[in-house]
Amino acid sequence: MDKNLVEKAFSEKRMEKYFNRYSSVLDAVKHYQSNIELSESFYPSIAVFEILLRNAIDRELKKTFGREDWYVVFPTTLGLTDLNKYISQANRQIANRREMPTPSKIIAELTLGFWVSLFNVEYERVLWKDLRKSFSNMPKQERQRKNVSAPLNRFRSFRNRVFHHEPIAWNLTKLREIHTEILAVIEWLDKDISQWLMSFDRFEEVCKNVEKLKK
Repeated sequence: MDKNLVEKAFSEKRMEKYFNRYSSVLDAVKHYQSNIELSESFYPSIAVFEILLRNAIDRELKKTFGREDWYVVFPTTLGLTDLNKYISQANRQIANRREMPTPSKIIAELTLGFWVSLFNVEYERVLWKDLRKSFSNMPKQERQRKNVSAPLNRFRSFRNRVFHHEPIAWNLTKLREIHTEILAVIEWLDKDISQWLMSFDRFEEVCKNVEKLKK
C-alpha cells in the first residue's frame, strides 16, 4: 500500500501517529484498521448506555416536576436556569427542520453533554435526590452523585473520541477497563437490558482479533 495514497485519503495529520510508530506502511494501516474496528465494537454499548440514561432521567424528572415537558420549568427554577441553553438549542434545531417541538422530540434532541451535566455538583442540591433513583441497581452504599458523575463524564469524553474517529487503539487494557465500566453503569440502569446487550456485544471478540494482529 502506498503511503502517499493513504495520507491523501485520510489526511497526513490523521495518519501521523500511525506512521511514526511503524516503519512498515502496511503495519501502520493495519493499526488504523484496528482503530476503526474497535470503535465500531463500542457502538452497541455506547448506544444502549446513552438511550437508557436519557430515558431513565426523563422518567424521574417527569415525576419530580409532574409534567411531560419538565424542562420548561428550568428558566424559573433556582439553580437550574443555566441549563435552559440546552433546551433552547434543541428547540432551534427542531424548528430548523420545520417540526413541532414535542416533549419526545426535545428529549431525543438533547445532547449527551446535557444529560451528563445534570450530575454536576452545582445541581446536586436540586436534582440528585430524584436522579439517583435512575440507578436502581447501583449498590446503595456507593450511590453518591460523585460516583455517578465521574464515569458518565469519562464516557462522554470517550464517546466523542469514538464518534469523531479519533485514535483509541493504543492501549487495549485501558479500552477493556472503559468497556467494563460502561457495562457496569448499564447494569445500574437496567439489569435485563444489560444481559440482552451481552448477547450481541462484540467488543472482546474484536479485542482478541486485534491482539492477534499485533503478535
